[in-house]
Amino acid sequence: MSTFRPFTLRAGHRVVEYCHPVVMGVLNATPDSFYAASRLEAEVEKVASRARDMAAAGADIIDVGACSTRPGSKAPDAAEERRRLDAVLPAIKAAIGETALLSVDTYRADIAAHCVSELGADIINDISGGAIDEAMFETVASLRVPYVLSHMRGTPDTMSSLTDYEDVTAEVISELSPKLYQLEEMGVADIIIDPGFGFAKTLEQNYSLLANLESLSIFGRPILAGMSRKSMLTRLLDIDASEAEIPTAIVGTLALERGASMLRVHDVLSARQSVKIVETLNANA
Repeated sequence: MSTFRPFTLRAGHRVVEYCHPVVMGVLNATPDSFYAASRLEAEVEKVASRARDMAAAGADIIDVGACSTRPGSKAPDAAEERRRLDAVLPAIKAAIGETALLSVDTYRADIAAHCVSELGADIINDISGGAIDEAMFETVASLRVPYVLSHMRGTPDTMSSLTDYEDVTAEVISELSPKLYQLEEMGVADIIIDPGFGFAKTLEQNYSLLANLESLSIFGRPILAGMSRKSMLTRLLDIDASEAEIPTAIVGTLALERGASMLRVHDVLSARQSVKIVETLNANA
């Protein structure tokens, strides 16, 4: 069982210290997220209300996406992604204040720059690890914001065919290592590692990665586990995403025990409960 290591994130002019595992709430301003109940599109009042509820339930970070990245998805063009974010981010920022940090889930560097500079975003969460837009690393370095470095092969449209691994955990580490080094050399201070559950991994590879998650502690960076309601749960258990809150809490608990510092989830309250259980267990070990 791994012990949580406190860390800090620099958000604008303040430094936020995390002494407990972090819960990142997922908020989708899209019409086509894989989990139907999370599809809010650009309905400002609904998005702001959901963000407010997440913060009240204990979300430390709210991660807003306006471009679905589910396997096989076709991305909207940059203008549409920007339109959606322009519509919702100011309302979300007003709704949560400084209760939670605001993360934007995008792989487009110009969108990242716009959201940080003009809309008040604190974190950039790039599911492609800089592979889709080569300007992303330079952009994040210039913005001086925390960056979620994720593992993925290909694009959401092609990744399902790119699952040829000898050892998935070892190869995730080897493929992320040069990117982490590059970011560090460019002066990016706050880097979060996301091994990319569900992105270019088979069902079995996802569970192998979860079983060996503690190996990623070699990076010395916070580890984010994003498995919420994904097909690694629904396919295994033959259920719909709408039925996967409890399985999500279970794998979240297992991830925390294996060194995850952050859980990215649709259901903030159950994730916060998982955190409390694991912390109590560790305190009495």
